[in-house]
Amino acid sequence: MITDIIFIILGFIILIKGADLFIDGISSTAINLKIAKIIISLTIVAFGTSAPELAISIQGMLNGNGSLVLANVIGSTIVNTMLVIGLAALVRPIKVQNETVKRQLPLHLITIIIFSLLYLLGNGISRADGLILILMFTGFLIYIIKFMKKKNSWFEKKEKPKWKISTSIIFSIIGLIAIFLGSNLAVNNCTDLAHKLGISEKLITMVVLVIGTSAPEITLAIASAKKKEFDIILGNIIGTNIFNIGFVLGLPVLLFGSVTSIDFTLIDMVLISLAGIIVYEFSKDDKIISKKEGIIMLTVFIEYYLYVFVTGL
Repeated sequence: MITDIIFIILGFIILIKGADLFIDGISSTAINLKIAKIIISLTIVAFGTSAPELAISIQGMLNGNGSLVLANVIGSTIVNTMLVIGLAALVRPIKVQNETVKRQLPLHLITIIIFSLLYLLGNGISRADGLILILMFTGFLIYIIKFMKKKNSWFEKKEKPKWKISTSIIFSIIGLIAIFLGSNLAVNNCTDLAHKLGISEKLITMVVLVIGTSAPEITLAIASAKKKEFDIILGNIIGTNIFNIGFVLGLPVLLFGSVTSIDFTLIDMVLISLAGIIVYEFSKDDKIISKKEGIIMLTVFIEYYLYVFVTGL
């Protein structure tokens, strides 16, 4: 048990240092390539930090564990939206670009609501639903590609890159590798510790695995807030959530068949939809997610997880 705790701490140290290096590397890469940082965040950063969730979903489908797959996506979306953005707003109020409010956040909200409706109407996610999710994700990628062609309105003030392009890419890769190594080390030992303490499977999935695999997003958001890299925070969360719903869930279901679970009810789907609505409304209000709004998001998150804890016992 003591060994598990030591490796958990070590994992998070590697994760934090890797995130700091990755943020600097990806930011410097974006400046060198004259690409808006939010585009990098919506794609490379988001897809990269979602790799642990994809691996867990595929393994869950292969093991016939539909609850794990759904908990992975539902829990990750709520954690990313309410916990990650809430924590980042506590560190520093998040400035939101007008284009993010007009385009990315509505797309994010629509994706979440469609997923919620598909689940509730079908008491799960069928292969046909999986195809719909994949098509939505494909539409998101097409949107990103088109948007990159008209990126002139997204250029920020001219900045000097921290490193040359080759060094920036190398440090980004090293940082990302450290994020994965630290995350895996922390999550695996958290899971072992949870089993030794006799925690239920649902709680292991929703608390240990979900929050554990969201550790890259949490660490990146806090590091980005400190560096005032607000586009990286929102771009990463929007891209990650759409990637999780459209690809991390859609692809395994399309390949292996439908998933159902009695563990997830109307309350869970209302919460995931509420998370999308809250971040959109807080951003739309004055283009800033304030510390007060961050506290509200964290309060909603804590109340939901208290519900998960009580019902999971």
